[in-house]
Amino acid sequence: MNQDRSLRRLVRREIHSSRATASVLTASVLAVVFLWLALESVLALLRDNPVLASPGQLGHWLAGVPDKTIPAGLVAAGAALAVLGLVLLAAATAGGRRSRHAFHSDRSAVVVDGEVIASAVSRRARLSAGLAPGQVTTTVSKRAVRVQVRPTSGVAVDRDAIVTAVHDELAAYSLDRRIAPTIHVSKEGALGQ
Repeated sequence: MNQDRSLRRLVRREIHSSRATASVLTASVLAVVFLWLALESVLALLRDNPVLASPGQLGHWLAGVPDKTIPAGLVAAGAALAVLGLVLLAAATAGGRRSRHAFHSDRSAVVVDGEVIASAVSRRARLSAGLAPGQVTTTVSKRAVRVQVRPTSGVAVDRDAIVTAVHDELAAYSLDRRIAPTIHVSKEGALGQ
């Protein structure tokens, strides 16, 4: 049971991106601002010259901002702060996901990049249709696989064989999350393939 929880945690860590960079950046900016305000307060208590502005000067400036600023400027500043707040809120709550997928395994944590899955699916679809390497392209997203097939001009491809091959390839992976394949056979063929 404990090993299962550890494996799940490892897989989640590999699939989801870290928010550490945004957290450290935000905390650093806030720490610099608060340290500066603390320094200005200490300098004001010691009756020394301020580094940038004393707390009294800051308070006087803040009280005069509405009178000295045009209303559109205040609205723009408020909107910018609101957007910054929404961006930080989205970064904190949205689950950042990498282009990786977990394979079901009872013994170990197996995580594979989406490009590896796309390459394998393209190869299987290409071999089932008898096409050259550049004629099948695949993209893998969080919940979908899109296979684009460009047949050789004048040669028909068996779409059902490609669909079966793609479904079999994805079923062989036993992914933790099902991803639905979409196969599109182009009407324009490739020359000289």
